[in-house]
This record gives sequence, C-alpha cells and structure tokens, in this order.
Amino acid sequence: MAERYGRLYGRGGGAWAVAVTLVAGAATGGCSASEDAKPAGDPLATVRAAAEVLARAGTSRTSTSMEMATGGTRVTIRGEGGYDFRQRTGRLQVVLPKDAAGTSEHRPITELLAPGALYMKNRGAGVPADKWVRVDTTALDDGNLVTGGATDPAAAAELLRGAQRVTYVGEVELAGVRVGHYRGVADIAAAARVASPQMKGALTAAAKGFATDTVPFDAYLDAEGRLRKVRHQFSFANQERTVAVASTTLLYGFGTPVVVKLPARKDIYAGKVQA
Repeated sequence: MAERYGRLYGRGGGAWAVAVTLVAGAATGGCSASEDAKPAGDPLATVRAAAEVLARAGTSRTSTSMEMATGGTRVTIRGEGGYDFRQRTGRLQVVLPKDAAGTSEHRPITELLAPGALYMKNRGAGVPADKWVRVDTTALDDGNLVTGGATDPAAAAELLRGAQRVTYVGEVELAGVRVGHYRGVADIAAAARVASPQMKGALTAAAKGFATDTVPFDAYLDAEGRLRKVRHQFSFANQERTVAVASTTLLYGFGTPVVVKLPARKDIYAGKVQA
C-alpha cells in the first residue's frame, strides 16, 4: 500500500518521501451554539445509523486531515471542500506538506470523489496540467481510505456501519455545537457487508488491505444524529512494520450546494504516471 501511495503522489525528499502518516485537525463552523446533543440512547445503534442520517441531510462542507509518522518523520495532509452524501460525490482541495527543509511548496491537488473512482488534477510527476488522473478505488489495497490523502467522507461514515463495542463518552462542544462523543472500533469487513451499493466495492477492497480489520474511532454526532467529526486510526503493514495513519473528517455547513462535474474521457490522462 505504501508503494502505491508514493506512486500516486510522487516521492521527493525528506518528510514527504519517507512517511505515510497523517495528522488530525480540527476546524468546523457554521452552526448554532443553541443546539444540544441528543441524550445517549443505544450508542451502537446511534453510531451505525450515521451514514443513513447523512444521506438524508444531503450535502455539507468538509475539512479533512491525515497524519502519519514513521521513521521519526511526521507528515500532515489537509483538505477542504464539499460533499454530496446522496450522490456519494465530492470535491476537495488537498494540500501536501512542505519538504523536509520547509522551503518547497506543492501545488494543491484537486480531488473529485465518486463511487468507485478518485480523480486528481495537478497530480504532477509528468501529468499535463490540464489532465486528470483517474484511480479505480475498488482496486486499491485500502479502498481509498488513506491513499488519496483524505478519507472519502461517505466511506468514513460507512465504516461506522461496522461499529463494535461502542461507548458513549459524554457531551462536548465542537465549534459552538453540543455533540455526543462516541468511542469504539469499526470492523471493515462487517461494514463492507452492509455498506451502501456505491461504497461496497471500495470497502470490500479495504477489508483485505489493512494489517487488522478493526479500526478504532471517535465519532461526534449532533442533536439530529448527523456526524460532525470522526477520527479513525488505521494501521497497515509496510516492509514488515506496522504503520499507523490517523484520519479526521469534519462536517459542517449542512445544505451547502455541492456541484461535482466529473471529467470527460478526453480530459483523463492515459499515459504512465511517473513516480
């Protein structure tokens, strides 16, 4: 998986070359502070229903953060954009970290998320500036849970369908909104079996690619049962070592229009993507 991750984004020097770890951030907004989280009912049922509630909510803004630390190097990748939970499509601007010296800036990569596919523009590494790279997420070892540098928000929620051993931690405030904090582990294979049709292929692939099927998570849901924040802690094998990746997805601004136009075939790069 690490090799494929490097091929998609290219390997330079320093931090970006060695690491596949990501940092969890915290940035939300756009909601009233008067909302209160629901009293804790059945924590397991509440968390497992998160994906369905988001589909009813329709659209939202999203911020993503990924952190990976390996070999003494820590890398953080951040994204901003919007997502349509009915269509399972989204658009993100993903910002790559600076090189080790802190002087080399990378152009933001535009990512379009769609069922079974990831499209990337400004991919670099020999790809023309006006072309998109298309990746079949059902063929990725991780189902694009970490490869794209941002976990697909729908996949992040769908993973919670496989939640196990969930506990209600309590009520906290997140960007002025009272939310319920839930903690547990998600079973990727279990989530894949009950996933929505659009997400089933990617999650089925992910169930085969990680070092363990279980993914610890912290999920925060508002009074309407909408997922506001979720942090997953993934682990996968890399050269006989287990690498940990923390992925955080934040959702806010529900109802914000999100328009995603997938590129035409002529705009997709057909050549070899250089490392």
